[in-house]
Amino acid sequence: MQTWSQNYDPLNSSLLSTLAAALPIVVLLGSIAVARMRIHFAAILGLIVAFALAVGLFKMPFKVAAATTLYGAAYGLFPIGWIILNLIFLYSLTVHRGLFDVLRGSLASLAPDPRIQVILIAFSFGAFFEGAAGFGTPVAVTAALLIQLGFRPLHASGLSLIANTAPVAFGALGTPIIALAGVTGIDAKDLSAMVGRQLPFFSLLVPFWVVWAMAGFRGMLGVWPAALTAGLAFAIPQFLVSNFHGPMLVDIVASISSIIAVVVLLKFWQPKKIWKLEPVPVSDQMANPPGTSKNVAFGRRDVLRAWTPWILLTIFIFIWGVPQVKEIFNRGLGKIDWPVPGLHNVILRSPPVAPPNAPPEKAIFSLNWLSATGSGILLAAIIAGLVMKFSPRELLKLYGQTAYRVRYSLITIAAMLALGYVTKYSGTDATLGLAMAKTGVLYPFFGTMLGWLGVALTGSDTASNVLFGGLQKITSEQLHLNPVLMAAANSSGGVMGKMVDAQSIVVASTATNWYGHEGEILRYVFFHSLALAMLVGILVLGQAYWFPFMQVLSK
Repeated sequence: MQTWSQNYDPLNSSLLSTLAAALPIVVLLGSIAVARMRIHFAAILGLIVAFALAVGLFKMPFKVAAATTLYGAAYGLFPIGWIILNLIFLYSLTVHRGLFDVLRGSLASLAPDPRIQVILIAFSFGAFFEGAAGFGTPVAVTAALLIQLGFRPLHASGLSLIANTAPVAFGALGTPIIALAGVTGIDAKDLSAMVGRQLPFFSLLVPFWVVWAMAGFRGMLGVWPAALTAGLAFAIPQFLVSNFHGPMLVDIVASISSIIAVVVLLKFWQPKKIWKLEPVPVSDQMANPPGTSKNVAFGRRDVLRAWTPWILLTIFIFIWGVPQVKEIFNRGLGKIDWPVPGLHNVILRSPPVAPPNAPPEKAIFSLNWLSATGSGILLAAIIAGLVMKFSPRELLKLYGQTAYRVRYSLITIAAMLALGYVTKYSGTDATLGLAMAKTGVLYPFFGTMLGWLGVALTGSDTASNVLFGGLQKITSEQLHLNPVLMAAANSSGGVMGKMVDAQSIVVASTATNWYGHEGEILRYVFFHSLALAMLVGILVLGQAYWFPFMQVLSK
């Protein structure tokens, strides 16, 4: 099929072309946060605008744009929607067995203060799921657990999103760094080490930040030992493993270290004043799962039953994340690759986004139905259901009910990924990136913000690295900056965009049964996302000009 080259300045004015390229984002976020439109309608509207812009202004062939839309929607349903569907299925099983108060009681006995629960669950425990699986899994799990502990849906969603930042660059066993190495040609260990010189500062900061967002500054001071312990126990292994081993096990080692450190601390220390959560308003009560009475003493057997589904989930996610296991599952019919008709090897990226004579963009939909994380979650849910004495018929019925419950979430995720793919393959995202690349001496700051924008658009640090990694390398070389530094900055800055991307917000609202309130969640987390991303940008600016000793990888 004939190839099509992207045009990054269709209006022959970088300002006007940039404003036009930003239109789908403005429509999407404005519809959610300002017009308070239901998010599936907002996502579809944003997709329509992006499609019209790609075909009408950027001159993308209609059939290519249609193929891109279908490709993005398919990727939204699998593997991302597949994860959400099966995770909510597991969650629903525990709802029907009334295990919430048991789980709540066991967690409350370990960490009776909700401020520490946020640190332990949203930050430390969530980082483990980010390292093992990624793709929205940590936000879904931690938001569901916080809801069980009596948090309001807004706080359960927002705090889980804020906490799921520092681990993202090394998520899914280092996938974002490995992908970044693939598109830049820079050694993955060099990129891992550079990111490991940026994010540990924020790994130390985020536990304090998330409690501050929840309880205010004074409330945060009341649990500073727990925040410091969790942050240090995460940041130090994050630095060491990323610099001296590589990207794959960073989050796993750091999160386990953080969990153990906090649990040990709580054996010897508790805050002087134990906070109590305010009663959930009547308007939010439907978002919280039903449970048994609150003041009941539970035995060890009851506690084990309550934790069994989550223990199984952890085990299966970890197993499914091991590369050797994935390789076995992907053999034969375990993985089916389909080159997307009308799109595969059709799109050509142009300089300076890509080097001259760059090969056409691949577009291959991989149905790795056996090795997909969602499949591991489904198997964990089925085994957990059988342990909880559900019959196969009951499991099938509840699975159908779950699919109906998350139908709008699946539509939203499909539309959001379709929008992201249209902006990627039409070149509108690169137009935005090139605008930031013109910031000259301030590029280390704005290049970092470009990574933030990439994740906010695509919902994935991996996708942002693939999208802008080449641009970061080319621009840094033109400005005589260290390409390793700026490629790593794309990933480090991107992690702060994770909390505002529509995909993550939908995952959080679905996990808390608060679908339809995504605008409130976005408004809750937006300041935190932007402020943290700017702090990363300032750090990278310092690395570039004032602290060159942090760039020991300069070549």
